[in-house]
Amino acid sequence: MTQAEKEVVGQVDHVEKGIGKAPSSTDSEDVIFDMKRAAKIRHIIDWRLVPALGAMYGISLMDRKNVSNAAVAGMTTDLRMTSGYGYNLVNMSFFITYILLQPLTIVICRKVGPRWFLPGICAAWGCVIIGFGFAKNWPTLIPLRLILGGLESGYFPGCLYILSCWYTKYEVAKRYSMFYFIGSLASALSGIIAYGLQQMEGTNGLRGWRWIFIIEGVITIGVALFSAAFMVKFPDEEQVKPSPKFLNESDLRLVISRLNHDRGDVAAEPFSWKKFFGHSTEWYIYGFPLLLLCTTTVSYGFAFFLPIILRQKLNFSVAMSQCMGAPPYAFAGFLMYGSAWYSDKYKTRGPVIIGLCLLGLIGLPIMGFVANPWGQYVGVFITVSAMQSVIPSIMAYQANNIRGQWRRAFCSASLTGIGGIGGIAGSLIFRAQDAPTYVPGFAACMTACALDILIVLALTLYFRRCNKQADRGERVLLEDPSFRFTI
Repeated sequence: MTQAEKEVVGQVDHVEKGIGKAPSSTDSEDVIFDMKRAAKIRHIIDWRLVPALGAMYGISLMDRKNVSNAAVAGMTTDLRMTSGYGYNLVNMSFFITYILLQPLTIVICRKVGPRWFLPGICAAWGCVIIGFGFAKNWPTLIPLRLILGGLESGYFPGCLYILSCWYTKYEVAKRYSMFYFIGSLASALSGIIAYGLQQMEGTNGLRGWRWIFIIEGVITIGVALFSAAFMVKFPDEEQVKPSPKFLNESDLRLVISRLNHDRGDVAAEPFSWKKFFGHSTEWYIYGFPLLLLCTTTVSYGFAFFLPIILRQKLNFSVAMSQCMGAPPYAFAGFLMYGSAWYSDKYKTRGPVIIGLCLLGLIGLPIMGFVANPWGQYVGVFITVSAMQSVIPSIMAYQANNIRGQWRRAFCSASLTGIGGIGGIAGSLIFRAQDAPTYVPGFAACMTACALDILIVLALTLYFRRCNKQADRGERVLLEDPSFRFTI
């Protein structure tokens, strides 16, 4: 028997955890034969999951940040938000419900299943976005942002959860990067889309900024309906009732055997709140949300204020301010996928995050303090690409260092819930009174990057110590003698 066949047989042995019975010799032969199709099966999963999730995520980012495009198009003047904290409060209010409701919505996603839950909440928040176009004053935007935050609270953690359930540890980083890149690119194009919609100024008596919300809300509903045709269930749910035109029984058996061989947690666990929150005492899992919190402070700061910074600090025209935000996000895709490829190939996570944060620390001073506007725009490219690339790297870092269905659910919720606090910080760091230089905002962003590096160093030291203890047989990590933390 070849080494590859021995590995397959080892994988088949783990099917018991996911299917509930040991495979027969015929089953083993089928799985060995199907291993030759493993790459093709992964591509099938990729095409069903990643584009649909990425498209809806892009819409979610576009819908939560289109207030910045509307602001440049005249919303702040019409709704009397040109001074004070009105604009900041509107942005911040989104994250109150976004953070508080995540534990509940991730449990609902697990119980209902992602097949209808994720497209369903996407269509619902599209209806809310349409409502933004008819707001008469800025306080009206706050309850709408609260509802939007509550609906979106289930989406991002749901995406992390389902992606981590379908891929092995060292396949997931590239998928996270592609998912996030599709989302970021769609979000970046919102500036160009917003500028086009702004030209509807006066149509049916409505201002251009109102059409930005109305048409983008309709687009959101359309994307949700389109994505519903591609979404699939969790692997254990597919065993019970497969999605149409997805995987046949033998392909699904192969996928589950590989996942169980990788981490042994495909089988559904009975739910209880005690089991869900039982992992909250494991201190290290909060390192990942803190990393995301620091990173999203920077990324949301740019999401909400980049068009304004380009307009006020770099003195670009309104058209350029709307459109020139897209190229840095497109460029980020190359760095994002390259870092994910390196991370998966060499089975490392922390050093990649540190390298990207150091790149961000190079770009931020260029963006903030170089005199030439086009030099500052180079800093925008460096900073946006680096900080966008950090986010999927953190997702993969967390996914590799947890196991178990409800630990995975809790960690997905805590990652995006605590990480969402960065959205509150990001909505406040670039204040109107600091325009046009925004020195405190850039200082806060550089501090966030430095904190990311320190957190990764602390986690690395802890993971190395735990792995050495497990190698010596002194402890069992996450209830699995074969589990080791990925550094």
